[in-house]
Amino acid sequence: MDNNNLWFRPLVWMDYRLALLFTVIIPLILLIWAFIQKADAMVRLLIIYWRVSSLLAITIYLMIAGWPISYVSSFFARLLIPISLWFWVDINDEIDDQPLRPLKLALTAWRWAVSVYLTLGALAFLPFLSCAFSPGAVQKPFCNVWLEAPRMYKQYFHPSYTPQFLGFLAMVGLVIYVLYLSYFVLIRLGKEGRSAMEQ
Repeated sequence: MDNNNLWFRPLVWMDYRLALLFTVIIPLILLIWAFIQKADAMVRLLIIYWRVSSLLAITIYLMIAGWPISYVSSFFARLLIPISLWFWVDINDEIDDQPLRPLKLALTAWRWAVSVYLTLGALAFLPFLSCAFSPGAVQKPFCNVWLEAPRMYKQYFHPSYTPQFLGFLAMVGLVIYVLYLSYFVLIRLGKEGRSAMEQ
């Protein structure tokens, strides 16, 4: 079966477009807006968001290389981002205490929208986790359809680099990401709890 014949192919492409809007464009606008407004709690929340969501960027480069682990990182990115947006008690309290202004309204609307979008996306992505564990599955249309957009991205932005080199860089990034996440969960979380003061 050709990728073009898959009934869910348009949905995969729509997911990439929504991801670009909800996980890149809108939070970038909100970060600039919050910085200009000197809304410290919102700036801290958005900086944490960008750190956590870097797993999405790592995933794109892993998919450029066609590596099965990219399906696992894609799934976990969809779970970790909503958690990071609501996890911090002190940031939530600070934002709740602020008067209802356009920035607060926009940030709150985006937090809910991106959380719902990514949570539903994680559920919809569950069948594709098999792509990470079945030998040769990445080459089959069912799995390969997820690699189309990342490979088009490579053609536009990294035409002179090989997929393997970009995948290697992504793997280094993934190792650093997992080490930092492990450090946070195993050490810092026990000491600081759900406070973002040191983040």
